[in-house]
Amino acid sequence: MADTTLPPGTALRGHGSTPGAPAAPANRRRRTRRATSGSARMAVLLVSPTLLVLSVVVLYPTLMALRESLYGPKGLDPQTGFIRATEPFVGLRNYADVLGAAGDRFWNAFWNTTFFTVVTVGLETLIGVAMALIMHRAFRGRALVRAGILVPWAVPTAISALLWRWIFNSDGVANALIGRQILWTTEGFHAKVAVIVAEVWKTAPFIGLLVLAGLQVIPQEVYEAARIDGAGALRRFWHVTLPLVKPALLVAVLFRCLDALRMFDLPYILVGAQKNSVETLSMLAQNEASNVRFGPASAYAVLLFLYVLLIAFAFVRLLGTDLVGDGGARKTRGTRRFSLSRRTEVTA
Repeated sequence: MADTTLPPGTALRGHGSTPGAPAAPANRRRRTRRATSGSARMAVLLVSPTLLVLSVVVLYPTLMALRESLYGPKGLDPQTGFIRATEPFVGLRNYADVLGAAGDRFWNAFWNTTFFTVVTVGLETLIGVAMALIMHRAFRGRALVRAGILVPWAVPTAISALLWRWIFNSDGVANALIGRQILWTTEGFHAKVAVIVAEVWKTAPFIGLLVLAGLQVIPQEVYEAARIDGAGALRRFWHVTLPLVKPALLVAVLFRCLDALRMFDLPYILVGAQKNSVETLSMLAQNEASNVRFGPASAYAVLLFLYVLLIAFAFVRLLGTDLVGDGGARKTRGTRRFSLSRRTEVTA
């Protein structure tokens, strides 16, 4: 009979396995873990300069403002009758004064800030989308039109405020056009209108620029298919353009909301300080700091920071999927998982 002895370490298929076979998947898992850890270290190394800058520019001033808001101003000590050399610790008294019965000025500034944010961002969104649609069309002189639309956004805010202050003077262009004498830069609702007009003129091109970037990545085949299906211009805009440009539009609106909540220089230069009609939270904090009341000023700044943080968190939490543009992918993955689970239940 022929010798059927196999060499050591050899096994027939289906009758056994080599002793070293399980080592291959283990080695593969170890290599995968090493590659993942190496990528994570590289990501941390690349992001660390940005985190360091943010810590110095954002985190440290925020912590110092929070600390300063717990101290009162230097002044006469009622117990000793002498001037205090240091700021006394008052705890949450500054916040109680700001939000309590003596906080009428804070709530007026809070209302002005919210009103300016809602109205200006709403108008800028409508006008910015219209600008983007105009700049996206192909026509003769499009480059000149784009440059003219983007010029207001390139103008510094202080220069823009001085320009509109000249326009809204008692003998300025605005009164000459409407044929009435209105003191735009004094107290009243007309001062709010002046700030809104100047702010919309200044920053509507910003939304238009971001929406234009979103329009340029939409393939023309989508519009051609909709046109073949009989969709008119309005239906193409509502059912094709708007859904596809939605991520870019939401990012633009988010940036503008956060910027409008911190509005300071435009109403400060255009109308002036300590005007109840246009005073914002940033102006109120600056006024307290200029009068050497750093504790209340820090309290106003901390409350404004929390307000902005809350708006940003709510915006990202509610619209986070649309901000990154993967809502459809997540919905598809969820549908596939649901179908697979149903199929498994039926099979069982």
